Amino acid sequence: MIQVLIADDDSFIRESLRVLIGLDPNIEVTGAACNGSEALELLKSGIEADVVLMDIRMPVCGGVEGTRMIKEAFPQISVLMLTTFDDDEYIIEALRNGASGYLLKNIPPDRIIQGIKTVHEGNMLIHPDIARKLATFLQLAPSIEAVKPSSLDSYGLTKAEQAVVASIADGHSNKEIAGKLFLSEGTIKNYITDILSKLGLRDRTQIAIFYLKNQR
Repeated sequence: MIQVLIADDDSFIRESLRVLIGLDPNIEVTGAACNGSEALELLKSGIEADVVLMDIRMPVCGGVEGTRMIKEAFPQISVLMLTTFDDDEYIIEALRNGASGYLLKNIPPDRIIQGIKTVHEGNMLIHPDIARKLATFLQLAPSIEAVKPSSLDSYGLTKAEQAVVASIADGHSNKEIAGKLFLSEGTIKNYITDILSKLGLRDRTQIAIFYLKNQR
């Protein structure tokens, strides 16, 4: 059962999402908040969640800042941004803060449900246009910033690990990467663990950003 916390300042949207998402037998909506800080307080109070479905623009504490606070306090929780705004800078800031991706509110409910399941599996949801822009104007945190090497070999990554990094940056799931490289999903997960360790990164989002920042 995937436990989901909804954060949206519109009460109608909150309740609509609660009903629609709750129709899936594998998803349970455990709570709802009207902004990012309230979502954090609910989590601290004991409300359990595997995924936070977070609106980007909210009063008091928006989704960008809310994502940062939640990922700092609960790094195991995936945050999926939900927005009506085609606002690349907000989306990119949310990704920088640890969000696993974003969806537009006007997509069908089954797409939202699939998105929740996708990020819960540890995968990312990033539109290709956003991925391309990441390489050009995202300013990375100092922990990720590095002098560009001539190749990823400089970081001690094997050829197989480099292939996994590139596939993650392309938005592929573990299953897709496994099929592409003719390996098991378990092997891909092990590769990702080793990659995170070698690069000193936290999650798949940072792997994608790292690759886009360092490719020539």
